[in-house]
Amino acid sequence: MKLDGFAPIGDEHTHTLILGSFPGVASLNATQYYAHPRNQFWRLVGAAIDEPLHEFAYDDRLKTLVEHGIGLWDVLAACEREGSLDSAIRHASPNDFDAFRTRFPMLRKVCFNGKTSGKFAPVIGAVGYATLVLPSSSAANAILSFDQKLRIWRDILSTQ
Repeated sequence: MKLDGFAPIGDEHTHTLILGSFPGVASLNATQYYAHPRNQFWRLVGAAIDEPLHEFAYDDRLKTLVEHGIGLWDVLAACEREGSLDSAIRHASPNDFDAFRTRFPMLRKVCFNGKTSGKFAPVIGAVGYATLVLPSSSAANAILSFDQKLRIWRDILSTQ
C-alpha cells in the first residue's frame, strides 16, 4: 500500500531542519510527527532546546520548535511499507530537496534522525548545508541510552 508523508514544518526563519525517514504507523494514524509514545524525539529535541516539548499539546510542540528556528520534515515523500520499520520501506520517493532554499531561506544545518535518513547527508551536504546524523529517536534504537543520545542531539544547536 502506498503511503504519503507529511508537509514540512518550519518558516522563513528556520535555520535547522531535522529530517526523519518516513512517519511510522502511529504517526500516520495521528497525522503527527513522532506520535508513537515510546519514540524519544520530543523528549530529546525538547531537552536540547530547554523546553519540555513532550508535555505540550502537539500544536504547541510545533509552534515552540519553529520559534527556536527548527523545522521538521522527512527525506521520503512517499513509500510502501508494512509496519513502521525503516528496513521495510519499499518503492520510496524522496522529497524535493531543491525546494529547501525557497521554503527555508535561512536554513544552514540539516540534521538526520537516524541512519536511514542519514544516507541523504552527502547529497544535502554537497549543496552547502552543514549536516549532522543523529542517533535515531525511535524506540527500536535501544543501543544507546537516552542520555547518550541526548549528548549528540544537543549538537543540533551548535554551529558548524
